[in-house]
Amino acid sequence: MKKLTLSALVALTSMTAASAAMAQDAAAGKTSFNKCLACHAIGEGAKNKVGPELNGLDGRHSGTAPGYNYSDANKNSGITWGKDVFLEYIKDPKAKIPGTKMVFAGIKNEKEANDLWAYVSSFDKDGKQK
Repeated sequence: MKKLTLSALVALTSMTAASAAMAQDAAAGKTSFNKCLACHAIGEGAKNKVGPELNGLDGRHSGTAPGYNYSDANKNSGITWGKDVFLEYIKDPKAKIPGTKMVFAGIKNEKEANDLWAYVSSFDKDGKQK
């Protein structure tokens, strides 16, 4: 019985720590998103700028934000955005999608890129945080 109680306590503690870490990641990602603000918007009322608005990016097909004039490279990339694709892309956008209009050196730091994904993926297609 003690073993079962201890196992349950460990599991609960782990879930709580994971939730706290996820919240910290999104908060750090919000800070990192400042690098993106010149070209991208996110959240309620976000509009396309030099780059497309990023609401609902998780699960969205590349080149499909309404009203944004994408490069043929983005429209024809066949990419569906998700964590793994985003992390690969954000390291070096031009390497992942040759011909993209995105002029950004990339984020090489893995933790920062993960934090940024935690933040960006927390917005649904209407700009509300999930």
